[in-house]
Amino acid sequence: STEAMGKSRGGLSTKIHAAVDALGNPVRLILTPGQASEYGAAPALLAGFSPAAVLGDKGYDSTALRDIIRAVGAEPVIPPRKNRLECPEIDWHCYKDRNLVERFFQKIKQFRRLATRYERLARNYQSLLNLVSAVIWLA
Repeated sequence: STEAMGKSRGGLSTKIHAAVDALGNPVRLILTPGQASEYGAAPALLAGFSPAAVLGDKGYDSTALRDIIRAVGAEPVIPPRKNRLECPEIDWHCYKDRNLVERFFQKIKQFRRLATRYERLARNYQSLLNLVSAVIWLA
């Protein structure tokens, strides 16, 4: 949608999906409505990249996404949800590096205009997100 705004019991929301490199620098940012699933945006985050591993939280756990990650030639490092019947092996040492994306999100939350979503149109919000990401990257 042109607004990338989702409705839920908590109100209006937007999810920011981010791919960062091994240093925590943002390489791709995608907006989706707040009620959209995490793994729905994951193929678009991976498009054009050839990573050795893809790290994600439990929200990205799905068999289909794991297959897409393996097709790209990467190892999925995603902990299983608690309701998963077959729990795949996880490289927990590698998973510790997921904090890089969490730190990126903590940095962008320092920009109030971005954190409170003042822009109505997704295009404007995405532009501001890209600008803030560049400022963080240059800092």
